[in-house]
Amino acid sequence: MYESYRPVRAFSAPVAARYVSRSAVTMAKKPADRAPPDPTTTLCYFSHLRSMPLIILNKPFGMISRFQDEHGHPGLGRLIERGGVYPAGRLDVDSEGLLLLTNDGGLQARISHPRHKLPKTYVVQVEGRVSPAELASLCAGVTLRDGPARALVARALLPPPSLWPRHPPVRERRQIPDTWLELVITEGRNRQVRRMTAAVGLPTLRLVRTQVGPWALEDLAPGEYRELSLAQAWRMLGNTARSWEGRRSRRQRGQRTGPSSRPRG
Repeated sequence: MYESYRPVRAFSAPVAARYVSRSAVTMAKKPADRAPPDPTTTLCYFSHLRSMPLIILNKPFGMISRFQDEHGHPGLGRLIERGGVYPAGRLDVDSEGLLLLTNDGGLQARISHPRHKLPKTYVVQVEGRVSPAELASLCAGVTLRDGPARALVARALLPPPSLWPRHPPVRERRQIPDTWLELVITEGRNRQVRRMTAAVGLPTLRLVRTQVGPWALEDLAPGEYRELSLAQAWRMLGNTARSWEGRRSRRQRGQRTGPSSRPRG
């Protein structure tokens, strides 16, 4: 009788595909009088891996980024019945918007680990009028207790974005105006956006994450989600990486090309 086969370090869809393409599935030695196993059986484990989805969720205000309820706050299990997926990154209980979930360890690391610098877009309601100097400070960098932080993009949104009503609503002060901003960052430190706006004198009233890398909320209402296959998720991620690398290269070429570096003649 044959011993069971096992895959070689197939922890993510790209890894699985690479090993399958190279026939890197180890098989135990078998008696010569036995027929070889069915290749479709050999690859069924990899097919199962590739069929697992990336879940794109609009996390409601007041819900924690865990599946179990905790400290009186509802968990993700109230919305998502599928087991075996975990948040890639987190979103605070008092923040709303895009939360990604997957069971693919490689994809989870690409989304959440700071070294990959995946851009994350937020729309933020802050207290007070925003000046160009404050926006410039957010892009130049502010000093937080755990180190400097800067935004790739910081701009005022006029008119304000059209969002779903929050429950409970943001407390309004008649004497104090508010402004909506769009911020793009590549880190995901604890309450980073709130601390950045506070550092320039703009307390955050409401925070909604609208995009992470290539994945956006689009028309999802709070509590709704959609699914993408892992193959599609990895393909979209690769396109985003090439797009941001192209932007970085253009910026670097622009910095190198100045009056002193232009050819003469």
